Amino acid sequence: MQPRPLLNQISPESLNENVFDKRSAAFQSSAMSSSTAKRSTTAALVAAFLGWMFDGFEMGLFPLTGRDALKELLVGGTPDDLNRWFGVIMAMFLVGAATGGVVFGWLGDRIGRVKAMSLSIFTYAIFTGLCGVAKSAEQVAIFRFIASLGMGGEWSLGVALVNEVWPGKSRAIVAGLIGAAANVGYLLGGFLSLGLAGFLGSVESALLAIGLSKDWVNSLLSNNGWRLLMMSGAVPAALVFFIQLFVGESEKWEEEKAKGSTDHWATKDLLGVVGGCVAALVVVWVWSPLAPKMNVALALLITVVGLAMTLVGYLFPVWQYLARAGAAGSVYTQKFIMGRMLFGAGLAGVALMGTWGAVQWAPKWAEELAGNPALHAKDWAQIWTATGAIIATMLAAIVGDWLGRRITYSILCIATIGAALLFYQTNTSYSNWFLFTGFLIGGISASFYGFFPLYFPELFPTQVRATGQGFCFNFGRVIAAIGALQTANLMKAFDGSFAKAGSVLCFIYVLGLFIVWLGPETKGKALPQ
Repeated sequence: MQPRPLLNQISPESLNENVFDKRSAAFQSSAMSSSTAKRSTTAALVAAFLGWMFDGFEMGLFPLTGRDALKELLVGGTPDDLNRWFGVIMAMFLVGAATGGVVFGWLGDRIGRVKAMSLSIFTYAIFTGLCGVAKSAEQVAIFRFIASLGMGGEWSLGVALVNEVWPGKSRAIVAGLIGAAANVGYLLGGFLSLGLAGFLGSVESALLAIGLSKDWVNSLLSNNGWRLLMMSGAVPAALVFFIQLFVGESEKWEEEKAKGSTDHWATKDLLGVVGGCVAALVVVWVWSPLAPKMNVALALLITVVGLAMTLVGYLFPVWQYLARAGAAGSVYTQKFIMGRMLFGAGLAGVALMGTWGAVQWAPKWAEELAGNPALHAKDWAQIWTATGAIIATMLAAIVGDWLGRRITYSILCIATIGAALLFYQTNTSYSNWFLFTGFLIGGISASFYGFFPLYFPELFPTQVRATGQGFCFNFGRVIAAIGALQTANLMKAFDGSFAKAGSVLCFIYVLGLFIVWLGPETKGKALPQ
């Protein structure tokens, strides 16, 4: 029997080696954990950036293709019919995005940011692609509406995920990147449309070579290939595979799930959102070409009542959630969260109404001023406005972090009014000056979308962050939908002048100067838990 070694028989070298091995293993484990965490946060940012970039690409498709599509689908329609339908389809898109922001935000707070984001991207990609096979203006409106459900949801989910996984000092840069992403998508859409216009002959040969019939190819490429452009919107569905493979769930959300906070969401509460959506669609219908003629007073009454019903319906799931969570010991009251949601919706409503009521019409206006399809005015207008927006969204988030949230928003409002008046009042023809002022108004008006990803997550705790900021950003789209509908009516009142209509609408930013001072200053503060 061999004697067991005594402690003094163990050499210092072997002891030191043993300790070193343990420390080395611990260090390697920590390094691997840190590396994995870094890859996960990077993947989350890439997924959110690409998701919102393709979202912007698909939002920008209709301003580029809408005029050609409606010319084909509204056989015998007047210019007024075209303008009104253009406004109706944009309004349907905005109502869908508002509804999707609440529904998918709710889903993200209940089942997790990553799963819900995958569903939202798949929804907007598939139904944008289906617009390419539409047989009527009504079908385009329906497909755009369903696609917009996913587009509205992707913003709230991507912003919530990125803000929860990236450290506080990086959030301004990350917010700027997210804000710029959609405008990169607009830019890509402009270049794709421009490139397709130059290579329609080559595209025709390629489509015939893969076996498509001559009639089908002619249908795809007629009217500047608008159908093919819309079908290209289905491509981002492939992004879902990347998200499922590489993007990890937010640890903050996982902690809320572990505490049972996610259990207080109930599917039946979404009936309120459905009711709110129906009310918003009724408002759209009242101002659409499909509605019977009615006096303005009645239309305004229906609009006010419908907007109130929409507000109540969209708020209903969060109200019910907070009632249950409060009974379970939540420190956040219904009054506190509802106040933050209404405040954020007011800020977003101002910016979105200005954007969708006026700036989104810029490509269409450029084409009308140019009067020559060979100039590709609508494509260049979108390229220049998107380029300005990419730069301005990045700067807005950085300035917001430097000067503070409230003063930055105020500066953006004043700057947008100035840029808008310069754009609308100094252009009477399509020229280099038109493109330069388009660059300015496109950038300054879009700067809010770099500011909101910085500010809105700071207004809400983790348990309601996706739903809360989804409501803020997207309820503003319902207000913007009303503005988009009024653009066509204002143009009619001003003898078809888009410049005069846009000049009137830009003063909505004056309201934002007052609203922003009703909210909190969150500069230098951590995200609420």
